[in-house]
Amino acid sequence: MQGEWSSAWKAPIVRVEIIALSVLVAMFPSLLRADVNADRASLLAVYEEALMNDAQLLAARHHYESLKEKIPQARAGLLPTLNSSVRSAAVTQEGASSSRSRNDSIFQANLIQPLFRADRWFQLDVTQASVTKDQFELLAKEQLLILTVAQAYFETLRALDRVAASKAEETALQRQQQQAQARLASGAANITDVLDAKAAYDNASANRKLAERQVDDAYGHLSRLTNKHYSTIEGIEHQLPILAPEPEEADAWVNQAVQQNLTLQASHFSLVAAEHTVLQRKAGFAPTLDAVVSYRKGNSEAMGGANYRDNITQRSIALELNIPLYSGGMVRSQVREATQQLAQSQYEKEDRLRETVLATRNLHRTVNSDIEQVTARRQTIQSSRASVQANKVGWQMGSRNFSDVLNAQRQLYNVVREYNNARYDYIINTLKLKQVAGVLSPADLHSLNAYLSKDYDFEKGFLPPDLPGQT
Repeated sequence: MQGEWSSAWKAPIVRVEIIALSVLVAMFPSLLRADVNADRASLLAVYEEALMNDAQLLAARHHYESLKEKIPQARAGLLPTLNSSVRSAAVTQEGASSSRSRNDSIFQANLIQPLFRADRWFQLDVTQASVTKDQFELLAKEQLLILTVAQAYFETLRALDRVAASKAEETALQRQQQQAQARLASGAANITDVLDAKAAYDNASANRKLAERQVDDAYGHLSRLTNKHYSTIEGIEHQLPILAPEPEEADAWVNQAVQQNLTLQASHFSLVAAEHTVLQRKAGFAPTLDAVVSYRKGNSEAMGGANYRDNITQRSIALELNIPLYSGGMVRSQVREATQQLAQSQYEKEDRLRETVLATRNLHRTVNSDIEQVTARRQTIQSSRASVQANKVGWQMGSRNFSDVLNAQRQLYNVVREYNNARYDYIINTLKLKQVAGVLSPADLHSLNAYLSKDYDFEKGFLPPDLPGQT
């Protein structure tokens, strides 16, 4: 098991621009075959439901499919156009001594093939770069869904563990209250101890109710992503290995993020589109050349002949050269506008680069800090349990006040909650680091899912297995 989670750090870097996340899902069909009808939903089951039902992702996919149609639309400006028309008219000519009528009819067809249209070629380049940018933005949203699902799932587990710890604290403080009342009845304690115990118990009860509401909120977030109601999910075992990110050097992660971060790659193609837009605007100064093939057929007089009774046919092949001379300053203004937009794209890409580098370094430090926190909090639980026992003995022997016992009891469960917070922070921040580096994939959910258990008992599982029971 340990090698499976650690190998996720050592996976080879794959250019996401070649393999979409949807293809990755297809490569791991067994990952997403969890039983969604089981009593407890797994992480993969939730992800599969979100993949099919998340409204934001579905909207983004349809938006991208609509944007792809801009490429054939731009290419159409370089391809021939064919049009035809038919004109039919009744003409009456009246003179001083006579009048006559005739029916004029003309059929006409024109074929126009652009030969030199620099602006349209550059427009096609602009469109292709823009669609590629939109593709990376869609991939980034698909990758973000992996993180969003995992974060919502483990935040729910965090809330469930918090409820379990609050219940255990409430039970422990209730026992303390009962002991204080018994000692008061025997004359070994005073009313202050009973009141302190009751206040501590009431506070723990209020915290438990708050924690239960937070569980409902967390389940609601899962339902929003999947359009499915959940009442219980699988818990994660404490055997999940807490490993440092590999490679260990932050610079290696930064280099990887610079090359593979999907949002950063989208900003690169946004810059490419802006560069081609400048060229497209400047092409407004260039001449255009079209080949025009025409065909006309009709009676002679309607087509300018002398005898309307004769039908004639006209065919022509021509080259049309258009040289723009002056357009009221429109083209120059458009060039200046595109130049400023190019500068904007350059600075936006630079800002995205700086943000990616900063986020990568911060997350790398955060993950390493989370590892230290998990180890430290686990050790602190043992120390706090010993402190509770020592204060209980001291109170019974008269060397400790009852408030010392209550404080030690509360401190123990605060440490338990902090330990679980550190565990879930480590998992979520690890996935965030992979996301900013551009390597997060469904395989990471598969690795985590291996440590989930349908038999997880939240009433006991909030404590490490080597620290069972309540104090």
